[in-house]
Amino acid sequence: MTNLDALNGPQKEAVVSQDSRILVLAGAGSGKTKTLLQKIIYLIEERGVSPLDILAITFTKNAANEMLDRLIMVADHSGAYAALMHDKKKSKTEKDSARREYVRKYKWIEGLTIRTFHSFGYYLLRTFGVNEFDNRFRIIGEEKSTDLDEFSKYLAPETAQEVFHKLIIQQSENNGYLLALKRYILDYVVDKIHLKDGGMPYGHRDGKFYTSLDGTKVRSKSYQFIADYFFRHSISYQYEPVLQIKDFPFSPDFFVPAANLYIEHVSNRSYPMQAKEEQFQKGGILYAKTFESMAENSALFTHVLDNLIRGRLPAGHDTSKIITFQEAFKGHLDHVKEFVRMVMRITDLVKVESLSPEQVLFNSRKDQHERVRVFYELAIPIILAYEQYCINKSYLDFNDLISRTVSLLKNQEDITHKVRNRYPFVLVDEFQDVNNLQVELIKLLLTEKTQLFCVGDDWQSIYGFRGSNVDYIIDFERHFPESKIIKLNLNYRSTQNIVGASNEVIKNNRYKIEKDILASKSSHHKIEVYAGTVEEENVAYCMKKVQECIEEGIPGEEILFLYRRSKMFTPYFEGLKKEGLRVQYKTIHAAKGLEARVVFIVGLTDGYGGFPDIWLEDRIFQVIKKANLDLLMEEERRLFYVAITRTKDKLFLITEKGRESSFLKEIPETYTIRTGVPLKSVVEEVRICSNCSRQLEKMFGYCPYCGEKQK
Repeated sequence: MTNLDALNGPQKEAVVSQDSRILVLAGAGSGKTKTLLQKIIYLIEERGVSPLDILAITFTKNAANEMLDRLIMVADHSGAYAALMHDKKKSKTEKDSARREYVRKYKWIEGLTIRTFHSFGYYLLRTFGVNEFDNRFRIIGEEKSTDLDEFSKYLAPETAQEVFHKLIIQQSENNGYLLALKRYILDYVVDKIHLKDGGMPYGHRDGKFYTSLDGTKVRSKSYQFIADYFFRHSISYQYEPVLQIKDFPFSPDFFVPAANLYIEHVSNRSYPMQAKEEQFQKGGILYAKTFESMAENSALFTHVLDNLIRGRLPAGHDTSKIITFQEAFKGHLDHVKEFVRMVMRITDLVKVESLSPEQVLFNSRKDQHERVRVFYELAIPIILAYEQYCINKSYLDFNDLISRTVSLLKNQEDITHKVRNRYPFVLVDEFQDVNNLQVELIKLLLTEKTQLFCVGDDWQSIYGFRGSNVDYIIDFERHFPESKIIKLNLNYRSTQNIVGASNEVIKNNRYKIEKDILASKSSHHKIEVYAGTVEEENVAYCMKKVQECIEEGIPGEEILFLYRRSKMFTPYFEGLKKEGLRVQYKTIHAAKGLEARVVFIVGLTDGYGGFPDIWLEDRIFQVIKKANLDLLMEEERRLFYVAITRTKDKLFLITEKGRESSFLKEIPETYTIRTGVPLKSVVEEVRICSNCSRQLEKMFGYCPYCGEKQK
C-alpha cells in the first residue's frame, strides 16, 4: 500500500486528485519529484492503473534515470540497488547496466513509459511513423559520437555542421551566391561595418575599412562596388596608384591598365577635382568620372561602369569570372564557420517556433537593416537545402523528432487514436521549460478523459534562450482549460534565511505566479556577502571558507561553486587547485536540480561580464522572435533564484566593492552578513586639542598651547 501519510497536505491533494488537468506548482526544494513519483505509485497501487497506461515525460536522460532509480529503490527492499548507485567506485556504464537489469526485474517498472520528449518522439516515429517518414531514420546531431543511449546505434555518419558546410559549398557553385556570401562575410563578419565608432567601424583608423572581393581595403561602399565590379569581370586594376604628371603627385581612385583609363569617383569624401583634372589634361591622359548619386542604384552604377570600361578593353578580353569556394574564402574559412553556426541556430529557432523558412524570409525583407535582409537571403536557401538533404538521407535532428511526431499525430488519425488510448495518464516534469513544439505534442496526446499531471515552477524557468516559453506554466489555465492548480509551498531543502532571501529576490519579477514559500528548516547561519577590492581577495576569502567547511567535516561534494559564465570561475579553479582542494563547480544552468550543504555564487558584479547578464542577441534573431528587455531581466533573476535555492545550509555571495550586483540589493539585510576589506580613508586623521581646539602633532601628549593632557 502507498504511504500517503509521508506527504504534506498539498502533496497528498496532488497525488489523489482525479481532475483531468492538474498543474502542481512546486517551489524550489518542495519535493516535486517525490510528488510525481508518488502519483505513479498511487495510480498503480490504489487506483489499479496498469503501468502500461502511464506516460511520464522528462527533459533530460538524467532526469528520466533519476525517476527510475527512485522507483527501483522503492521496490528493492534489500537496499542493494541504493548502495550500488551511491558507490563512487562504480562507473557510469556499470550503473547504467545495473539500472537496465533492475528495471527488467520489476515488471511494473518495466511497464512504465518514462522518456524524454526526444526519446518519446523517437519511439513513436520508429514504431508508427512509416507513413510520415522513413522509420529507419538516423539521428543527425552536432557531434558524431555522443552518449545518446538508444539513439547511439542510429547516428548519422555526418554532423549537422558538416552538412551545412557541404551545402554552402554546393550553393556557391552559383557564382552570384558565392560573391554575395563573400560580400556579406567581408562586410559584416570581418570588417563589421555595422558597428560604427565616430563614423568608422571599430579597429580602423586609416579610413580604408571596406574590403573588396579581392581583399583590397578601400574607403567607402562606392569604391568597394567599383573594385568588386572589376573583380567580377576579371578586370585588373590598381587602387589609388601614385601618379605625377607635371606639377605635383596625386592618387587617382582607380587605374585600369587594360583600358588605359583612370577613374575618379566624386563624392563628399573626394578631394577637390579641379587641380587633378588640370593635370590629366596637361598629360593628355584618359580619365572618367563617376558620381555618388549613381551608386544609389546598383543596376544603374553597373550600367555606367559597363559603358565606361567594356568598349575600351582589348578585343577578346574575357569578362566572365569563375571562382571556386576555396579560392573565394582562402584565409576566411573560420569566418565561414561563424556564418554556418549562425545559420544552424536560426534553423533550430525556426523549428522550435513552428515557422516556415519562407515566412521567415518574407518577414526579414521588411527589416530596416541591409545586413539582416542580406543574411536571410543567404541563409534561407541553405536552410531549405538542409531540410531537403535530411529528408533525402533519412536524417532527423532533435527538433525534427518532435516536429515530425506532431505531424504524425496530426495527419494519421489511426495512429493518434491508438497513442491516445494507450496513455490515459500523461505526467510531465519540469513543465516550466516547455517550448511551443512540446506543448503542441502534449495537446495531441490528450482526450477529455486523459489525466494530464504537470509539475513545475515558473520561478525556475531559465531556458528562454533555448526556446522555452514560461507563458505555458504561468497561463496554464488558458492553455489547458478547466484545470486545477495545486501549490507546493514548503521548502524542505533550505533554511529560513535562504528561503526568505530567495522569496524577496523573486518578488521583483512581475511576470510570475504568486507563491508564499516557507522553510521547514530553521537557520543557523546568515547569508555571507563578501566584497573584495580585487579578485585576489575574493579568491583568498573563498579558499579560507572552503577550508573551514572541510575542517567542520563537510565533504567536498557538498560544497558547490556556481557562476553565470564559465570564465568567472577560472581564478577560483586555480585557487582550489593550488590549495589542493577538490569542489563541485558548475554554471547555474547546469546546476538546476542539484543541491549542496554549502554554495558559493561568484561573479556577482554589475555591468559587463557580471550577473545579471542581459544579453540582447544579434538583431538577426529578432526576425524570428522579438527580444524583451524586461523579460530577459526577469529570466536572469529567476537564474539567481535557482542559484540561491541550491543551498541547504550555508550560502556565500561573492562580489566586488563598488561593483555589487543589483541582485544583492534585493536581499534584505535581515538575512545577510556583509563583509569585505575596508577601503583606506583618503583623509588623514587630524588631532585636535580637546580643550582649545587647536591642531596638534600626533606624538604630543600635552597641548603646547594650553597645556591640557591629551587622551
